[in-house]
Amino acid sequence: MSRHFIPKVVTANRLREGDVVYLTADDRWSPIHHEAELIEDEARAQIRLLFATAQKLYVVGAYLADAKAGPDGPEPVHVREAFRTRGPSNYSHGKQADLV
Repeated sequence: MSRHFIPKVVTANRLREGDVVYLTADDRWSPIHHEAELIEDEARAQIRLLFATAQKLYVVGAYLADAKAGPDGPEPVHVREAFRTRGPSNYSHGKQADLV
């Protein structure tokens, strides 16, 4: 019996700043989770991960993270990934500072 594939997004950290980024369908690295490509095919997910790991001048630590479709784009499934979407836990810098 085959197992059910859980949709994924490719995520990594930007090499220079360390910020969390997500691979988009048009091969950009975006800091916004909702802009990530939601991958619903296991073979495609592996191909996209190989593409991401080859981007050594831009990102490090690329991996596949579980996600689900949401009204504005992919949404994280696990607490760890939801936490990563919010950026650093110190509100004086990072994504939170940009939102103010």
